[in-house]
Amino acid sequence: MSYHVDQNGYYGRFGGAFIPEMMYPNVDGLRNRYLEIIESEEFRKEYTDLLRDYVGRPSPLYYSNRLSEQYGAQIYLKREDLNHTGSHKINNTVGQILLAKRLGKKRIIAETGAGQHGVATATVCAREGLQCIVYMGALDVSRQAPNVEKMKMLGAEVRPVYSGNQTLKDATNEAIRDWINNPEDTHYIIGSVVGPHPYPDMVARFQAVISEEMRQQLKEKTGSELPNAVIACVGGGSNAAGAFYHFLDDEEVKLIAVEAAGKGVDTDESAATTALGKTGVLHGSKSLLMQTEDGQVIEPYSISAGLDYPGIGPMHANLYETGRAKFMSVTDEETLEAAYNLTEKEGIIPALESAHALAALEKLKFGPDEVVVVNISGRGDKDMETYLKHFRAKQ
Repeated sequence: MSYHVDQNGYYGRFGGAFIPEMMYPNVDGLRNRYLEIIESEEFRKEYTDLLRDYVGRPSPLYYSNRLSEQYGAQIYLKREDLNHTGSHKINNTVGQILLAKRLGKKRIIAETGAGQHGVATATVCAREGLQCIVYMGALDVSRQAPNVEKMKMLGAEVRPVYSGNQTLKDATNEAIRDWINNPEDTHYIIGSVVGPHPYPDMVARFQAVISEEMRQQLKEKTGSELPNAVIACVGGGSNAAGAFYHFLDDEEVKLIAVEAAGKGVDTDESAATTALGKTGVLHGSKSLLMQTEDGQVIEPYSISAGLDYPGIGPMHANLYETGRAKFMSVTDEETLEAAYNLTEKEGIIPALESAHALAALEKLKFGPDEVVVVNISGRGDKDMETYLKHFRAKQ
């Protein structure tokens, strides 16, 4: 069985391009050329050089003595938080800005939730001297203020979105409307493995550098390219797609995706799509999403701005349905405890998104010789206000 996209843009029965007629020129132009461009030798060299010299790759694969002792397994942390701009998001934006240049685009738009993708997009636009507009839910603008200021300093225009729940879904809606109205000169840098084909495949390919490095680094450190398990958080699912990508066909490697349960999957405040969702279409692709009986999208909730998306990418929906990946969820409180634990034991403050992956360790059992890699997708600077609020409440 293949877990990769087919020629029509589907992962099993999920994926495709469910888009209005006005959007076809944009998506067709991209679909017809993206593989030719990103697989060319010239593109690969420029992309690889920038990942090394600008992003700072390879990111370290760090063996955590104290987490290994605590959980009784050999635990490694893939340090995407040490990338330039502080998260894995930069891998994709570097790739897409190089693609946009080759497509002749002069104007870049993006959406962002936690702000990490917005900062990464603003950063590569600054480097290339391109106009950058970032759509962001008004609620996220208020709870991710440091990243908003960074985007503005980098020259981007941040447009708050006041519709809906004022979070990532609503920002994505506005970015799509902008793209439809500006098909000639604008490229839309989607930050996750969502949206119409080819975005889920294209973003996964740019993020696949994470698992490509993991294999090489594990070979050096353990003698084997294959871990027993890889754990990553999932909202839309870009960091998990990258962490899983080069292990998809190695069935002996357990792939564990961790969703945000928020205040619990039995409450009205959750973002655990596989627990609460069903098949539907959102932002141009068929996947699993949280919706009412009559198909209205349910507003998700998570303490983490990067995970409160009401669906998962089609690749992840297929991994869930086929059983190739194990999906689980952790609550806000479990996430905060995991974040404080890593901070105290290893001196690493993770992003709230990444802390969801760490929290899964409490619920899993591994043998003492089993090798487990946890993808630390971003650093916690942007979440400091949330951390301090809860930390003070504990005192």
